[in-house]
Amino acid sequence: MTITVFTPTYNRAKLLERSYQAMRRQTNQNFVWLIVDDGSSDNTKDIVEIWANEKHDFQLKYVYKENGGLQSGYVEALKHIETDLCFCVDSDDYLLDDAIERISKFWDEHGSEKYAGILALDQFSDGNILGGMFPGLKSGDEIDLLDIDIRKRIVRPMADRMLVIRTEVYKTAKSAKCYPGERTINATYLHLQIAQRWKFILLNEPICVVEYQTGGRSDFSHRLKDYCRVPNTYADWRLFKLGFKDLPFKEKCIQNIHYIAECILARRRIIKDSPTKALTVVLFPAGTFLYLYLKKYK
Repeated sequence: MTITVFTPTYNRAKLLERSYQAMRRQTNQNFVWLIVDDGSSDNTKDIVEIWANEKHDFQLKYVYKENGGLQSGYVEALKHIETDLCFCVDSDDYLLDDAIERISKFWDEHGSEKYAGILALDQFSDGNILGGMFPGLKSGDEIDLLDIDIRKRIVRPMADRMLVIRTEVYKTAKSAKCYPGERTINATYLHLQIAQRWKFILLNEPICVVEYQTGGRSDFSHRLKDYCRVPNTYADWRLFKLGFKDLPFKEKCIQNIHYIAECILARRRIIKDSPTKALTVVLFPAGTFLYLYLKKYK
């Protein structure tokens, strides 16, 4: 069993050192670490070249691309991955020392072509699990990603998790449309496509340490600015989610309000493209109010 860990990164050379040391500490070194440089202007390339000349038993690969955003980093990574399984570790996160060993052993025991891969957990550096363990479930149980992200049947305080996915399955997902001047933002678009066809196996324990950065994508003000920077991309994301028939009514309302606001920002048609036209009409005032709120970030 071989695994690729891929890390899309943009101007985070200083943070990558921590990820690199975690890779060196892995108790199982039978993996590839693929760094996808999303057009960094810092010394990312230089430090990776230094690491490439140091002694370690895992394979280190580096790919440079023009800046295009998070999802484009995933898409570029998948072009270069040849291992059985792969998963993303963000540039500000790092693996627990036995992560690769546990993933390999767990997949050998429970994995099959019936599943897309493994759903595992993240933790903070103090050991607290983001969102806690999945209640009522145990490692080895089958889990449906749509029950978490779409149907909302499984609710946790924080949605963060780690997805280890069969590479051949990952490559079946289509990337979102790219618009001139906009960066792709949401890798979940790929994961939900996969979840429409395959379920996952739950590894109900953490394998990665997460540390949110000020100004990162998890930062609320940063997300608000992103709605304005890439309105077409976000409007398409809302349309994609609204296309799920079992999306709860409350979530349909939330997605509609954002869709309206982002369409106004992007100056694109609204009602005609909506899969929930009547609800979109009803929520048009709320969407307009959100647009007016977002204007200050634009």
